[in-house]
Amino acid sequence: MKPAQLVLNNGDVFLGLAPEQQNDIYYGEVVFNTGMVGYVESLTDPSYAGQILTFTYPLIGNYGVSDPSTWESKKIHVKGVIMSELTPFYSNHSAQLSLLEWLQAQKIPYLTDVDTRALTKVLRAHGVVPGAIAPLNTTPHDFVELGATNWVEEVSIKEPINYGAGEKLIIAVDCGMKENILRCLTRLPVRIKRVPFDYDYTEENYDGVFISNGPGDPERCTKTVAILQKALTQNKKPTFGICLGTQLMALAAGAKTFKLPFGHRSQNQPCLELKTNRSFLTSQNHGYAVDEASIPSDWRVSFRNLNDQTVAGIEHKSLPFFSVQFHPEASPGPLDTQWLFEKFYALL
Repeated sequence: MKPAQLVLNNGDVFLGLAPEQQNDIYYGEVVFNTGMVGYVESLTDPSYAGQILTFTYPLIGNYGVSDPSTWESKKIHVKGVIMSELTPFYSNHSAQLSLLEWLQAQKIPYLTDVDTRALTKVLRAHGVVPGAIAPLNTTPHDFVELGATNWVEEVSIKEPINYGAGEKLIIAVDCGMKENILRCLTRLPVRIKRVPFDYDYTEENYDGVFISNGPGDPERCTKTVAILQKALTQNKKPTFGICLGTQLMALAAGAKTFKLPFGHRSQNQPCLELKTNRSFLTSQNHGYAVDEASIPSDWRVSFRNLNDQTVAGIEHKSLPFFSVQFHPEASPGPLDTQWLFEKFYALL
């Protein structure tokens, strides 16, 4: 290991250690996740595409890396990893390799021995910012804003894929879909047609639409929004969105979205279901939210984030359209809201 640095484009610099062979400069939007566990699921979550992920929990890697069948996609999507301490040893019956070995095998740059508490306080005070993992003798200068790229296009599948068996057909729009969402959907007695982000399904015979999570600015997803808007107004079939899917549904309905200062990235975000006044612990990973003041009169807020009162779910007042800003499929996180998949199935 050798001394290295994380440089933020606001001028702040955080020192740490990097592998001896890590000599390039690696750019990304620097974000933080406050979860105590779930680093395998987070690193393989396509919603982190384009970002340098900071783990605030002080010790990372102690249970290793499990079989790829448990991952949220086939590879690590982050641009880099920032940690306080990366443990060289792991202990778990299902682990196949260490986090260190995994990062090196996937060619993911990382920085350890960083004061992640101080870094997180900066990001909370100033908002997430572009940054770079770099050797000490370099000066990063080519910072790129995350919103400049349509990251959904980068992570979406290229051709439709079919799953399951059953009379009902769900169109699942892949904007960077986590595998556990697909696992939850395939437990239902339905057929699933997983389609790319820009696939026009509106003229096909289907029973419901699912809009997945994904990375980046929802306003970049103009093709996805246009197709969804057509489906909502023309076909009026049951539609369910998760995370980015909520933002896209809001845009399709005529509402607006905005960028949160530092996003919601953890497995213990409390959300209130307004209809029942019940609170749920949720897993979340997003940097944008729906502007409540812009929601059309025929829609309403269904869930609210209790940490900052932002919109955590929307639904149509009379048609079978609903979405949530959190991840009911969890992985990682609590399973408190997996019943939402059953709710979707009941509407088909």
